[in-house]
Amino acid sequence: MTGTRTDATTSVVVERRVAASPGRVWESITDLRDMPRLLSGVDRVEVLTEGGFAVGTRWRETRRMLGKEATEEMTVTECEPPDRYVTVAGSHGMRYVSELTLTPDGAGSTTLRMAFSARPADGRAPGLLARALARFGAKAVAKALAKDLSDIARAVESHT
Repeated sequence: MTGTRTDATTSVVVERRVAASPGRVWESITDLRDMPRLLSGVDRVEVLTEGGFAVGTRWRETRRMLGKEATEEMTVTECEPPDRYVTVAGSHGMRYVSELTLTPDGAGSTTLRMAFSARPADGRAPGLLARALARFGAKAVAKALAKDLSDIARAVESHT
C-alpha cells in the first residue's frame, strides 16, 4: 500500500494476490450489476450504458464515505480485457482516476492492483472525497481500497 500527496494530486496504490485466474477476476470486477454484492463498500450501482464492459461504459456508483452517502458517475476510458481498465469521474470540483490492473501470478493466481488519484478540476471547491483525502490522507483511502480488494478476493476465491 502506498500513498502520495502533492498540492494538486493525491495518489494511492494497493495490490493483493488473488487465488483465481485473471479471467475469473476480470469477470467479477467488470460485472457492474453485481458490484453491490461483490464490494461491501458499494450500496448501489446504476448502469447507464448498454452492452458489455468496454471503453465508454458508464455507471453511477453509490458508496458510504465518512458516514455520508456519495454517488459518482464513472466512465471507462481505457479497457484491455483481461489485463486492465481505467475509469474517470468528475464530481464536486474533483477529477478522479482509477486504474485496475491484473497480472498473472503463478498457476491460477492473479495480482490485482488498484491505483487511484484525485486532483482539483477547474479550480472549483473540493468534493466529499477530496475533503476526506485532505482530512484523513491517503492512508484512509488506501484502507478503503484494500477492503475492496479483500472483498474481490473473498468472492472470486470462493467460486474457483
